[in-house]
Amino acid sequence: MLSTDLPTRVDVAIVGAGLAGLAAADRLRAGGASVAVLEARDRVGGRAWSDQLGRARFDRGGQWIGPGQDRLAALAARLEVETFATWATGDKVLDDGDKVRRYAGDIPKLGPLELAQLHFALRRIDKLTARVSARDPVGSRDAAALDSRTVADEARRLSRRVRGVFDVAIGAIFGVDPAELSLLWFLAYLRAGGGLMNLSTITGGAQERRFVGGAQTLAERWTAQLEVPVITGAPVRRIAHDGGDVIVTSDRGTLAARAVVVAVPPPLAAAIELTPSAPARDQLVQRAAMGAIVKLVFAYERPFWRERGMSGEVVSTRGPLSVLFDNTSSDGAQPALVGFVQARPARGWTGDTGPAVAQLVRWFGNDAREPTAIAATDWCAEPWSRGCPVAVMSAGALTTSTTTLRAPVGRVYFAGTETAVEWTGYLEGALESGERAAREVLRDL
Repeated sequence: MLSTDLPTRVDVAIVGAGLAGLAAADRLRAGGASVAVLEARDRVGGRAWSDQLGRARFDRGGQWIGPGQDRLAALAARLEVETFATWATGDKVLDDGDKVRRYAGDIPKLGPLELAQLHFALRRIDKLTARVSARDPVGSRDAAALDSRTVADEARRLSRRVRGVFDVAIGAIFGVDPAELSLLWFLAYLRAGGGLMNLSTITGGAQERRFVGGAQTLAERWTAQLEVPVITGAPVRRIAHDGGDVIVTSDRGTLAARAVVVAVPPPLAAAIELTPSAPARDQLVQRAAMGAIVKLVFAYERPFWRERGMSGEVVSTRGPLSVLFDNTSSDGAQPALVGFVQARPARGWTGDTGPAVAQLVRWFGNDAREPTAIAATDWCAEPWSRGCPVAVMSAGALTTSTTTLRAPVGRVYFAGTETAVEWTGYLEGALESGERAAREVLRDL
């Protein structure tokens, strides 16, 4: 429940009211612990944020659910949040910078040799993924060698067009360029989510369905039902072990607890002063940089792309938009498209949507020229996320560290989708991480 009153003492204080923090609060309360959740924003949901645009409510953050995300599906059923299929009927578009081509299926239209090259690369990635543990990537075979390389090293032999398509897929999933990703961490991430193709596709994949009313509805309804105070506008600045208590200092006051769960992105966790300090964790977190994404939702009077037998899905190797999907509301009342500016172009985002609209005209013609409304969300400018969709590890970070993102420091425990071993980086991963952190706290207390 939302509350304006900060208790003076609880068993467990939770930092962050995203799905990870709420999952931890739910499990801890069920386990008999008294709990309070402190959230920096004036809303709950974290990277799940939904907002009105035109005649419907759309997601400005995470929005999809796919097969195998069982915790998320169970939570939606429990909270009576319905889902609906992402529109995927019709031809897709590949814009390779030279030509705009329509195609069907999951693989963009390439030449025969290019298709063979792409299939070979995907098979090799699948084989490497099978060798890496999502739970303990450092313990995997050849971990040091894999961690010393980047994903760009793996893709170096691909032709220009194939490399372009591959780079778009990486940017869409992680919000970074392949050269910024440890190959070991990349493979562990894929293992946690069922493979690269599973994370890249709609039908049968991670983008298969959406939430009626937006993903933030889950957090809002969950908060309302929780018998736990959730205090917004309470950024946490300091966590200190003080004899028998852990003292949490926030902008809304000070709270004493037996344990703390920090359920925010790694760079935000690193900004909280921890006393005594944890140098090993601090060194690791400094190498976990947030991805860069600008999400744009374009509202229209009618779904003209559907009228032309097109799904609305686009892969583009020329910017600013790299990928596009149909984003029409569940009832069809508000036709919409959603596109992503990712990695380097996102870091240089100026707020000018003109070039993105010009791309839509290139792909769909003059009907796309005048959206009725545009919502642009620059996640790099969000002070309580500092990027999206996920924090990523650079080459060498995992195998040269003596700790992990989810290892407790004293009686401070860590959740958040980056710490998940199932569906890392996704809403499902956030839930898994919160449940795991709650188990650790209940065991130790």
